[in-house]
Amino acid sequence: DRLDSLADRWGALLEARVTIMAADGTVLGDSHEDLARLDNHLGRPEVQEALASGEGSSTRFSASVGYDMLYAAVPVQVEGEVVAIVRVARPLRQVQVHTARLGRTILLVALGASLVAALLAVAMAGRITRPIRHLTQEAQRIAAGDLGRPVVADSGDEVAQLAHAFNRMGTRLQERMGRLAEEQRLLSTVLSRMADGAIITDAGGRVRLINPAAARLLESPADAVGRSFAQVARNHQLVDLWRAASEAGEPREATIEVLRPNLFLRAIVTPLDADSTGETLTIVQDLTQVRRLETVRRDFVSNISHELRTPLASLKALVETLRDGAIEDPDAAERFLNSAETEVDALTQMVQELLELSRIESGRVSLHPEPVTAKALLARPAERLRPQAERAGVAIETAVPPDLPLALADVERLQQVIINIVHNAIKFTPAGGRISLSAQAAGNEVVLSIRDTGAGIPAKDLPRIFERFFKTDRARSSGGTGLGLAIAKHIVQAHGGRIWAESVEGRGSAFHIALPVTSEEGSDP
Repeated sequence: DRLDSLADRWGALLEARVTIMAADGTVLGDSHEDLARLDNHLGRPEVQEALASGEGSSTRFSASVGYDMLYAAVPVQVEGEVVAIVRVARPLRQVQVHTARLGRTILLVALGASLVAALLAVAMAGRITRPIRHLTQEAQRIAAGDLGRPVVADSGDEVAQLAHAFNRMGTRLQERMGRLAEEQRLLSTVLSRMADGAIITDAGGRVRLINPAAARLLESPADAVGRSFAQVARNHQLVDLWRAASEAGEPREATIEVLRPNLFLRAIVTPLDADSTGETLTIVQDLTQVRRLETVRRDFVSNISHELRTPLASLKALVETLRDGAIEDPDAAERFLNSAETEVDALTQMVQELLELSRIESGRVSLHPEPVTAKALLARPAERLRPQAERAGVAIETAVPPDLPLALADVERLQQVIINIVHNAIKFTPAGGRISLSAQAAGNEVVLSIRDTGAGIPAKDLPRIFERFFKTDRARSSGGTGLGLAIAKHIVQAHGGRIWAESVEGRGSAFHIALPVTSEEGSDP
């Protein structure tokens, strides 16, 4: 009875069914059932498990109470011997309710812990990612080319070390970009100032770079970069040369005559195949001036040979004639000696004019420019040559406005030029013709003009009349050295002026001399 009461008290405390049984399974006390109605519990699974392992539990339908129960049993030992077994049982649905309540509690605790963890994670992530975002923005700024400001780090950890690394990288990038910009500026300056043309093409034959000289020499389109070499060069000889150099992988060069602008070009095509890129460099040099100088030199040698050959041949013939006996005839000897003297005078004049031209070209002739009126420059040559003109039946007229500005000129030298031009006009103007000397102001220049109504100059000869020893076909039979106009040109250019000619064959010629004006006061010499 005492054990049964004890089971009742324990059951009330635990709100569970408590069963106390002997070691043989006999029920000694039960909190919920009458002992008389209970059979031996030794065969219960939880009891067997408790006796076997010291703790047992099972879930099953209870015939005594009529619903599923959860049983847990433990043995009671005294001095190592099992003397009893205590079992606690609760309805399974009650356990399930408690389990559900406990699950909800655990879920709520887990949710709360998760929320707190999430908040802490967001706070920590924001603290960690803030300097990283700052570094990202700074890296984007550096990538955009803004290298003037250093990267500032808010912390002293690895992020600060990364910021210092960014600063070092930015400094080095700025130094390298500065060097590259300077090199690019120098390269651009060299290419833009080069007199020779330069064209770089890629492996596909597209123009990657062209300098102004090449665009000017080849008259290339403004959008030449990106076009094919053939579209830019527009010359089959140059394109063939470029193709041959590209295919052979070796430099090629050739002299090309471009008829359209009347140019002589020397082209050098060099493959830039150090890295097997297929790029080529084409250098185009303007040889027009060199060719012109070669032509002038060749003509000079030919002309001076021709001019010297005639008087020398005459002198040789005269000497041979005198040696063969003409010296014994006083009249013939006198005539031949006069002819020889004439030829010697012609040679002397030629040598003197050559020396004069050489001194003028080399700048060894000193000029003494002074303010002078156009009338003073034209009047004296006109008066000096008027008798010669009258003998040829040619009239000389002078018309100079009185209000022209003064010109800065060496009077003696300029009058020599005008005398030379007027003398030529008298020679080539038929009787009844007219030579007019005039002047006019044109901007900062005074232009002196000598016009005649003579035979004129052929159009093909007009560009060359100021060359040394050059004579038109008509002038070759009239004597002279062919140096007068060349000397006139150099004297005028030494004054800082210009000289040019206009002519229509059969209708006369006009020579114009433009001299700089001066504001100084002067007087008529």
